Amino acid sequence: MPAGFKTPIEPWIAPWPGKSAREPGGLPHPAAYHMLDVAAVAECLLTMSPVSAALRDALVLLVALHDLGKIGIPFRRMLLEGVPQGAGRHWEATELLLHEYDSLLARLGGTPRRRARLYAATAGHHGRPPDKEGNAAARLLNAQGEAARRDAAALVEAFCDLWPGASLAELGKEDFIRLSWWLPGLTATADWIGSNQDWFAPRVPELPLADYLERARSLAPAAVRCAGLDPVAPAGTPLFGFALRPMQAACVEIELPDGPMLAFIEDETGAGKTEAALLLAQRMMLAGKGSGLFVALPTTATADAMFGRVRDMVARLFAGPPNLALAHGRAAHSQDFRELRRHGAAQEDAPGCTDWLADNRRRALLAQVGVGTIDQALLSVLPTRYATLRHYGLASKILIVDEVHEMGEPYMQQELQQLLHAHRMAGGSAILLSATLPLGQRAALTRAFGAEAESSDRAYPALTIAGGASRVDFAPAAITRGPVAAQRLESVDAALGLLVDKANQGAACVWIRNAVDDAIAAVRALRVRGVAADLLHARFALVDRLRHEQAALTRFGKSGQGRAGRVLVGTQVLESSLDLDFDVMVSDLAPMAALIQRAGRLWRHMALRPTNSRAVPAPVLYVLSPDPVRVDDEKWLRRVLDRGAWVYPLDWQWRTAQVLFRAGAIDAPSSLRTLIEAVHGADGDVNSVALPEPLERAEKDRMGKGYAAANQARNNLIKLEQGYRQGGGGSADVDYPTRLGQKQRTLMLAVLRDGALLPWAAATQVDLERTDAEFLSEVRAAENRCKSLALPSQDDPMIRAFTVAWPDWRRQSVTVCPVAEDGRMVAGLRYDVATGLEFAADP
Repeated sequence: MPAGFKTPIEPWIAPWPGKSAREPGGLPHPAAYHMLDVAAVAECLLTMSPVSAALRDALVLLVALHDLGKIGIPFRRMLLEGVPQGAGRHWEATELLLHEYDSLLARLGGTPRRRARLYAATAGHHGRPPDKEGNAAARLLNAQGEAARRDAAALVEAFCDLWPGASLAELGKEDFIRLSWWLPGLTATADWIGSNQDWFAPRVPELPLADYLERARSLAPAAVRCAGLDPVAPAGTPLFGFALRPMQAACVEIELPDGPMLAFIEDETGAGKTEAALLLAQRMMLAGKGSGLFVALPTTATADAMFGRVRDMVARLFAGPPNLALAHGRAAHSQDFRELRRHGAAQEDAPGCTDWLADNRRRALLAQVGVGTIDQALLSVLPTRYATLRHYGLASKILIVDEVHEMGEPYMQQELQQLLHAHRMAGGSAILLSATLPLGQRAALTRAFGAEAESSDRAYPALTIAGGASRVDFAPAAITRGPVAAQRLESVDAALGLLVDKANQGAACVWIRNAVDDAIAAVRALRVRGVAADLLHARFALVDRLRHEQAALTRFGKSGQGRAGRVLVGTQVLESSLDLDFDVMVSDLAPMAALIQRAGRLWRHMALRPTNSRAVPAPVLYVLSPDPVRVDDEKWLRRVLDRGAWVYPLDWQWRTAQVLFRAGAIDAPSSLRTLIEAVHGADGDVNSVALPEPLERAEKDRMGKGYAAANQARNNLIKLEQGYRQGGGGSADVDYPTRLGQKQRTLMLAVLRDGALLPWAAATQVDLERTDAEFLSEVRAAENRCKSLALPSQDDPMIRAFTVAWPDWRRQSVTVCPVAEDGRMVAGLRYDVATGLEFAADP
């Protein structure tokens, strides 16, 4: 080529804009250039995936073609003139144009039917699969315009020439189905980064495609780094400076299989399972089974607590600090996460989080290390918008699911099985942690992952790799509390009397109740009897709940002070997330798994508080329960427990009482498997003792509801075997719940100050930003109980003024409730800082 000769640009670049101008009056960014921006980002992201060069180029080419539908009159008019795209969206046109020019893409290999799966995948990068067919498809194609369709064909051919080695030939039928779920997430991620005008500024159409691609390639690494998606290599250095416990040592020693793997870590509460999982995950990353982690937990409270722990440990897992994100609906209000965000991207000595990752909870799953609720992962297997983005984000990670036994409810169990199946299909590996996992549930999860289930081994503790090695030869802990005796209390008065007596002896006591109303009644009764009693449950405004949680940790935590002679009354919030230690425990009767979790807070820190320092000679779990031998009718439990009798399935309650009081103790860890299987296990264990006839209907009702819930989940789940176009969806997250249960109403407490309403939290913390004050003023309550009350009209002028800046969805989902000076909200509803939200008749 003669010196000074400039390659002319392709004539069909300039007529078709792809992105708006950065400033009014400026030139828009050409669609072809934008498509190459996104392709260059995809090339960077794919350097992290173990695929061949030919397949990598084929995937990049498909990503590049993601916005082919922008080569058309409807999109151009929409961008430049604001005219709606009447016949369909540009991404729907992309799929149709790729089908039309399939002959040009045949060089990629594969059959037309199989390539079509990937056309739908790259086109469906806006969160849902395209579905235009028949006459609607014809109208959309015709609307593009003849000149545009010719130019689109020329662009396809030119793009193919940019990646001449691209090939799908190595893929089989199942690979195309698998990639149809993964490719939309890659495309969406690359598109979001490639659309950022700070990283890819609009350019006038002056460069030929090949030259512009080189420019885009020069910009892409910095853009990926600014987004926070540049991974850090795993490190092989020791994670912890302390002597490893038996389960932790086993995770360092056990043989790892080739390829994706599923591991189960089963050990008692407080045995260091989280640290064991991180040790195993480190080895798995070093073996190439993942480049990051996502730790999933059952609740926002447990996720927030785990985030604090992981933040302090995660940097040692990698050669440099990674980006770390918190993923749940309220992550923006986490103080730990906000503190991390203030530092921006990861620094030399500490993890960080970029604004790009933190601004969207879906993107949070793209961070190299994430901590969040299991719901954020489960949404990847429901037909919701951007489910494929979640799937893509999780695919490169070791998925660690903690407290997996809490996901045994039939609806969530089906979701978790599908999640493991999808994760394995994408080449991912997982670690599941539990203290109380039934063998049947473990077998079902193993089968879902595609491994052979071995449910006959009842050993406990156990480290099991599905279809591989296992370890059950654990030496006993050097310091142990010994067996926990189980004694029945026959009445509330008996429980109160016991707690008064033990508190007077200087013991740190706890009473875990099944229902909030019962907990409030109990703390009042104890205070009347002169006992220093504290209260913690989930029906406090968040600002007050956090205050009560901190008070509980200060008194009853690992290094708690001033615990002697005090009683904490609480509900299920005490079962997990809070590291508490008590000398004496009373619990309402609950299913065996819950009682074992509760008992994990009894005589917990023996190294710090040995036997001779305790106010009582031995650990005892006192259980408020009727006699399981005398069951006259279905009101058996209600005669002893009030509202707490309705919280759990009645047949599980009776079996727990029958088995536990017959055993006389919880001897952890040796007896845990036997106790769990007797209540929650397979039919042979459950039916070893016949239910009393008055309770048989309760068992049938539970089983019937379970079958219905499991069937609902199966109907709701994406259909992986059908591929993305037929098996996916694009519904709002709220249309497909991740869990079933009693519907809740969100109330926002407010107080009247100077003629206007203020958020409840702002009345006590004047330095709060408005959004934080509103969030901290929320409290949730059962919808069916709220329905019976005359809650304040949201059209009240003061409430309208309070919510004037809210979007419509927030007004519809949150009910503002002013609280009077005396705590009254409306007839039948009160609030008090010390007791929380109460449904009670006015005095």
